[in-house]
Amino acid sequence: MTSAIRMGVLALLWGSGFLWIKISLNEGLTPGWITFVRCLLGAAVLLALAYGAGQRLPRDRATWGRLVVAAFFCNALPFLLFSIGEQTVDSGVAGVLNATTPLWSLVIGLALRTEGPLRAARSAGLVLGFAGVLLIFAPWSHGSGLMSWGALALLGASASYAVAFAYMARHLTGRRTAPLALSAAQLLTATGLSTPALAVGGSATVTWAGILAVVVLGIFATGLTFHLNYRMIADEGPTAAATVGYLLPVVSVTLGALVLGEPLTARVVAGMAVVLVGVALTRAGTGPARKPRAADASGPPLPARS
Repeated sequence: MTSAIRMGVLALLWGSGFLWIKISLNEGLTPGWITFVRCLLGAAVLLALAYGAGQRLPRDRATWGRLVVAAFFCNALPFLLFSIGEQTVDSGVAGVLNATTPLWSLVIGLALRTEGPLRAARSAGLVLGFAGVLLIFAPWSHGSGLMSWGALALLGASASYAVAFAYMARHLTGRRTAPLALSAAQLLTATGLSTPALAVGGSATVTWAGILAVVVLGIFATGLTFHLNYRMIADEGPTAAATVGYLLPVVSVTLGALVLGEPLTARVVAGMAVVLVGVALTRAGTGPARKPRAADASGPPLPARS
């Protein structure tokens, strides 16, 4: 399989996650149940892969304590916020807003002083990226329907990923636990953290289509995509894997329009382009993407970080 095909398959699987969330919601599942099942099935896939590779879960309490924080900000919270957000916002727009994670990472890095002084290109990228978000929201247009609590929840999910990456960079770097096992442990922890959300929600009837959608979300768009991403990094390097992240908004917008009939307005497309250009500029001069740590596995792929 060529590199282009592998990247296309990975981008399709990962970018389709927003579609499966939307279908699950439309077919009766609550955000809490979507989050719980997604974490549970993703953990099951990674546990099976880790067991097959002879990897074992961490045993020390310190690592599990750090995993609680990582699982909350990298999985339980953003997964829930994405499901809440897509109750009122299109799946394609959700995928575009997910691409703002590197912008939040840069803001957090500046606040923590882990980022040096910004060069002109990165400063322009930061401003341009958030300008793209404003273009998508169009708060000046009362009929846009995007400026809502759901949209803010989606931005909160992307910011949560950024918080998680900053924490994991400090506290989960250099752990001796094998990658698949550490990622499985993180999703297991996220499953436990998401359990309280099961009690919140309505009493809508869940259809088989909703069940199938959340199963695909958990197995393919959460668990399997990590493994494929990790293999791509190992076989072709981090740059090839990083490219996938820039394809995710395109995939989510395209699938939303084709499968769900979501409106593909010129403003949203333009906003997506502006956000991606801004993200690209914020990464200027940062050097090649690093190989991800195991704890990063269940979050967005490499480009969703600064």
